[in-house]
Amino acid sequence: MVVWILAVRNGQEAAQPDVETYFDPQSAPAVPEVRASQRLGRSVDLLDSGFTEIRDTTINDIPLRIHIPHNAEMTLHVGRLDKRDTTIVYAAQAADIRRDNGKIVGAFVLHGEPLAWGLSKKGYCAVIDGRITVGVADNSPLFEEATEREGYFFRQYPLVKDGVLVENEPKNKSERRAICDRQGEIFMVESLSKESFHDFAQALADLGVDQAVYLVGSTAYGWAVDEQGERHEFGEDNFYTGRRMPKNTSYIVWRRR
Repeated sequence: MVVWILAVRNGQEAAQPDVETYFDPQSAPAVPEVRASQRLGRSVDLLDSGFTEIRDTTINDIPLRIHIPHNAEMTLHVGRLDKRDTTIVYAAQAADIRRDNGKIVGAFVLHGEPLAWGLSKKGYCAVIDGRITVGVADNSPLFEEATEREGYFFRQYPLVKDGVLVENEPKNKSERRAICDRQGEIFMVESLSKESFHDFAQALADLGVDQAVYLVGSTAYGWAVDEQGERHEFGEDNFYTGRRMPKNTSYIVWRRR
């Protein structure tokens, strides 16, 4: 069976066969219940320094870790991150990379500059004038708007649309990550166990998430900085593993305001 993706050419979208991506995995205490009207993140003083609130919970027997940035703004970054940058309070890999040529999979805009085109996956995340939009659609005008307004845009697997899980083709299990919108509150979630796309997406839907888009999971490296300034790392740091990363590796980055 051949799975097809779409590419954008002159504003039109054309089908292309799917490709193996660089980060495809190779074979081989709970928080209180959250009401539908309740925000996940706690209230903080707007004058406080930015940080990431970290909360653990369990949904459908799946242990989850929720990262909620406070007093921080999100952008995208391409290339190696500087771990010495003390303004960063959260970072996680964003778009997939083709294994054959190291290029970004799907439409991608970095501070107004398009670096990749195409509808490889229906999930998208845009940051325009500081406003974050997470959604699922074949086409989105936010790609063009991001190029016009020096914004950011990337595509990934869709996980939840309007509160309902979205099925995806890959059936393997791995540590999963996502960026989510729950009634306008943006946060990131990772599974603390290896899960299928289906089970992870269902857990997000049962958490009350309205929209969710995948972030690179498995051993992809990232970190969060809590209120005490402690760094919480996840994945594998390639500096220590010796693994060479593609130059087009991209990240969502939350920095202190």
